[in-house]
Amino acid sequence: MDTRLGFIGLGIMGAPMAGRLMDARYSLAIHSRTKSKTSRLIARGARFLDSPAAVAAECNFVFICVTDTRDVEAVVRGDDGIAASARRGLIVVDHSTISPTATRQLADELAKQGAHFLDAPVSGGDVGARNGTLSIMAGGDPTAFERVEPLLRILGSTITYCGPSGTGQLTKLVNQILVSVTNLAVCEALTFAKQNGLNLGKTIAALSAGAAGSWQLANLGPRMVAGDFRPGFTISLQQKDLRLILQSACESNISLPAASLAHQLFTAAQAAGHGKDGTQALFTVVEKLASLH
Repeated sequence: MDTRLGFIGLGIMGAPMAGRLMDARYSLAIHSRTKSKTSRLIARGARFLDSPAAVAAECNFVFICVTDTRDVEAVVRGDDGIAASARRGLIVVDHSTISPTATRQLADELAKQGAHFLDAPVSGGDVGARNGTLSIMAGGDPTAFERVEPLLRILGSTITYCGPSGTGQLTKLVNQILVSVTNLAVCEALTFAKQNGLNLGKTIAALSAGAAGSWQLANLGPRMVAGDFRPGFTISLQQKDLRLILQSACESNISLPAASLAHQLFTAAQAAGHGKDGTQALFTVVEKLASLH
C-alpha cells in the first residue's frame, strides 16, 4: 500500500495522533495554522508544508483534526485547501467532531474529484491519543475505509465502521450525549453525597465498580472532589458538541431534554469563567445551585 501520509491540525489531540503514526515509522507531511505547535514533530523529521493543498498534493492519505465545522470546511474548501489539489484516489480522514450534514456535503464535493472523505471522529481524550487507545467511529465509502483501517489501528484500539458518510459523526454525537448527561449525573450525585455528609472518596470507591459505575464517575469524580479542573476535554469543546447534538436533534425532529439541560448548565459554567477548564468543572455549577458553594 502506498502510504504517503499527511496530517493537518496539531493541537491537543492531533499532535499525539500524528506522533503515533511517526512511532510506527511513517513519514509525515504536516500543516497547522500555528506553526509553533509543530516543532516537536518537525524535530522528529516531519515536513511542514505551507497549506492543506500542498499536503494533499504530496500525500494519498490526509488526516484532519481541528476544532469545529467551519475549521474543517476551511481546510477542505478554503483558499489553498485540500480540494484545490485533490485527485482520484486521495483519502481524507476527518477526526474532528463536526456537523453530520456538513460532512456529507464535503464528501459529495470531494467525490466529484474522485477523492474520498471519511468522517472518523474519536473518543478517549488526549490520554487515548497518546496511548493509541482511542475509539474511532467511521463513516463513508467502505472500500476507502478498508484501505485506511490499518492506519486507524495505530491510533485507536476500537475501530468501528458505522455506515455511509455522516454516520461516524452521528455516532460520536450519541457518545457525547452519554458523556455530557452522565457527567451531569455524577455532579448531582456527588453534590447529594456532600450535602448528606458522606466521604466523597469512599462514595466513589463504593460505587465505581457497581451498576452506577461510569468512566465519568471513576475518572472525573475524584477531580471534582479535589477541585482539579485541569482539562482533558474543555467545557467550550463540550458545548460545541452539544450545539451539534441539539442542531441534529432539531433536524431529526426529536426532543433531548437531558442534553438540553446539560447545555444550559455548561453555559452557566462558561459564564463563570470555566470555558477552558475540564468538563468536571460543571460540578461547581451544580454545587452553587444546591447552595453548597
